[in-house]
Amino acid sequence: MARLLLIAAGGTGGHMFPAQALAEAMLARGWRVKLSTDDRGARYAGGFPQGVTIERVASATFARGGVAAKVLAPFRIAGGVIGALWSQLRDRPDVVVGFGGYPSIPALTAAWVLRRPRMIHEQNGVLGRVNQVFARRVDKVACGTWPTTLPEGVTGDPVGNPVRQAVLDRAAAPYIPPGDYPMSLVVIGGSQGARILSDVVPAAVAALPEALRANLRVAHQARDEDATRAEAAYDAAGVRADIAPFFADIPRRLSEAQLVISRSGASSVADISVIGRPAILVPFAAATGDHQTANAKGLVEAGAVVLIPEKLLDAATLARHIAAILENPGAAETMARNALGVATPDATARLVALVEDLVKDGAGGTP
Repeated sequence: MARLLLIAAGGTGGHMFPAQALAEAMLARGWRVKLSTDDRGARYAGGFPQGVTIERVASATFARGGVAAKVLAPFRIAGGVIGALWSQLRDRPDVVVGFGGYPSIPALTAAWVLRRPRMIHEQNGVLGRVNQVFARRVDKVACGTWPTTLPEGVTGDPVGNPVRQAVLDRAAAPYIPPGDYPMSLVVIGGSQGARILSDVVPAAVAALPEALRANLRVAHQARDEDATRAEAAYDAAGVRADIAPFFADIPRRLSEAQLVISRSGASSVADISVIGRPAILVPFAAATGDHQTANAKGLVEAGAVVLIPEKLLDAATLARHIAAILENPGAAETMARNALGVATPDATARLVALVEDLVKDGAGGTP
């Protein structure tokens, strides 16, 4: 029977997208693949190949909800661990790979108890809370952003952040520089949207010179509660905007964009780099360990993006930077080319090699 890879991930698209990339690659290599996630994570599993078995487990976070939810969280997690132990005793996965998020706790805990070969992949430049817990309890730590801040005594393997096949299909897509013709501005705030971008970007677009604004069409990812307000602002500015809480076709939209405005989540940074587009990045100020600023460092140093700290973001500042890029096609082309220079399009292949090494080495005994 073919080897079995158990992927544990959930919470947001930032955890699920690289997990999906690994699943696609391992299925192509003849492996069986199972995804362990919770109800929230399953919402982002729609892009996984049909060959992936999805197993929902009980989990919870201590970061959201009221007092009752926080009190019940450890009991939900414990129930998930028991279920994961039973599942792994039955299925005996050859390797377990965690991608972060609270839904990965049950599968990783069960793999540690049963001494199954196991690994975590950290997308950001600073370990997330769950990966911090498991960094010393796995056989390998794969790092998407390098350098990654790791616990003392833990070594990491820099592999980059895997991107989905739909992104790879548009890797290094030819860039059409800005000019006096219709241009596309893509605004993404991560898989959950970003309220500050929904407030500031429409106002910044409205403040652009009329000739520039007239050529713009906007694709803006916004939460449902922010969409109506953003749509009204674009309408008032006379700008055509496509607003949705999530774009399933974001690789196509990025490839057609003259400029991207985005949070600097690890998956967004990887997608922008692999496709190669100029961007304005606004790191999420409350991100653990300021990891979104760390994620953007490579692109900033390469001259591929403009980084605006959230506390300095306002409509006038953003409008100035948008105009500086869209009114200077040569500079925009240079930014796009520089983004490609820091991309790691073979990150999935590197991660696949680590997975197969774990099987070959007979790992699993890390206490």
